[in-house]
Amino acid sequence: MALLGLLFFWLGLWMAARLYPSEYDWRYMTISSLVYPDRNPDGYAWAWSGLILCASGGLCWAAALLRRRSAGALALVVGYVCMACCTWLPRWFPGFGRGHDLLAVAAFVGLCTGMVRLAYHEGGRSRWLQTSARPRLCAGLLAAAALAPILMAGATQAYIAHARPDLPWVGLVWRARGAPIFLSFAFWEWMACAVFTAYTIGLCLATMSGGQPTALRA
Repeated sequence: MALLGLLFFWLGLWMAARLYPSEYDWRYMTISSLVYPDRNPDGYAWAWSGLILCASGGLCWAAALLRRRSAGALALVVGYVCMACCTWLPRWFPGFGRGHDLLAVAAFVGLCTGMVRLAYHEGGRSRWLQTSARPRLCAGLLAAAALAPILMAGATQAYIAHARPDLPWVGLVWRARGAPIFLSFAFWEWMACAVFTAYTIGLCLATMSGGQPTALRA
């Protein structure tokens, strides 16, 4: 179910981008631009569907991990619930303010926390890590790699606020001004989605066999 959810996630965002009323450049435009009905009236439903189906599939996986008391399962549940809510909750409750942004951040934090802990947990079980000289260090590096896009997004925003206050919020104006891609929040947001996709696929396959970890405890 989690793998199917990932398929629907990317399909929904791809269709939403295709139906965007103007040019959509993922390097400089955030995922939120695809979700808002006023910005993407013809394609927002595809983005909503992709996010909700992805969250639903992820919740099935996280619930199974929760029953096994796997590390990070509760954080994954919180992350997937926030992912589902960030689409329809602000729409149903307009007075919620910047509810979409808050829920999107909460979804990223929950999913990132859950995957880091689960990657460390499952990494300790893998034979190729257990045969390494420092299995704990290798498992930690494997888990920490999931944080890289989030850390880069935060670092670039801090740099822009200090060194490039002339730049507005990320958008096509960045491309017109020749701003580098690696400073774009949108670029790192999409990179985070790609990394989370890869980790979800790997962790789903790793946890399908069941059993309890024997080497590392997270």
